[in-house]
Amino acid sequence: MNIAKLLEKRRSNWDELERLCEAMEVRGKTVKAGEQYRGAKGIVRFATLYRGVCADLALADAYHLPPATVTYLHRLVARAHNQLYRSGKFSPVGFFDLIFRDAPQQIFADPCVRVATIVFFGLFALSMYLGYQQSLFPDFADNVVGSEQLSALEQMYDQRIDGSLDHYVSMSGYYIMHNTGIGLQCFAYGILLIPCLYILAYNGVALGTMFGYMAREDVGGSDNFFHFVTAHGPFELTAIALSAAAGLRLGVGLFHTAGLTRMDSMRRSAHRSVPIMAAAATLFVLAAFTEGFLSPSPAPYLLKAGWAIMSSALISFYFVVLGFPRGPRRSPVRGT
Repeated sequence: MNIAKLLEKRRSNWDELERLCEAMEVRGKTVKAGEQYRGAKGIVRFATLYRGVCADLALADAYHLPPATVTYLHRLVARAHNQLYRSGKFSPVGFFDLIFRDAPQQIFADPCVRVATIVFFGLFALSMYLGYQQSLFPDFADNVVGSEQLSALEQMYDQRIDGSLDHYVSMSGYYIMHNTGIGLQCFAYGILLIPCLYILAYNGVALGTMFGYMAREDVGGSDNFFHFVTAHGPFELTAIALSAAAGLRLGVGLFHTAGLTRMDSMRRSAHRSVPIMAAAATLFVLAAFTEGFLSPSPAPYLLKAGWAIMSSALISFYFVVLGFPRGPRRSPVRGT
């Protein structure tokens, strides 16, 4: 018998097991997949499907079916195994897989992360250009930020970074609280979608305008400004975008239930937003550490720029390289 055709007929069982796994991950009960899975019947059916998929995986391995199919079955078996034998014990291997495989892939595949990233960094880059081009857009920075705040920004960075932390401790605390507050605002308002996008867009425009304005040659304190913000910028700006993405994920779960009850949809969205918010919190901590020690130090600008490049590379490696999907989630079974 053609093994590929046999496994193709069993695809409906794979889909059924996936639905059961998703129901158990959301509520820990098979009944959420349908009334036919209530009580002992659901447990027996889950175990039967799990044994069947294990046998399918053995056949796929033995007959060298396409790698995408084997990978899909491996992940399905692992997912079902985790639900069947889950426990509260800490597993170093499981923790490593969660942090360096599951979390970045889940974040990379989440449309809310892409929307928040495009909105924030797109408007940031555009506003930075408009704020810098004084000859083309002379009143842009004044209209967006305000002339008084721009003057205060120049005065704040008018002093050289000479190794004394007295002047920069309060500045560091202000920026840590300010940008973390933006992240928490975006996350909290994400449940309503539009306020979150508004806050994210506004801060992308405001911060980009400040960066562009301070990059002008005739602005006082320009060198000190970039001496201070360069090192921690990649961590902090990425954390703000991720905070908004986590909030948007909750908001999407509220309005788009995908056939679930609204409460179950919110639980699923909250579960999916956890790695995004955890990544944002980690980046905020790294930004705070950098902002408190390296940014206000008299270290050469080359060192701070190198740190910024390295941090950007680490962010890209974690979220893009580790997050890039290794293969299609579903793949038709083809014969050899």
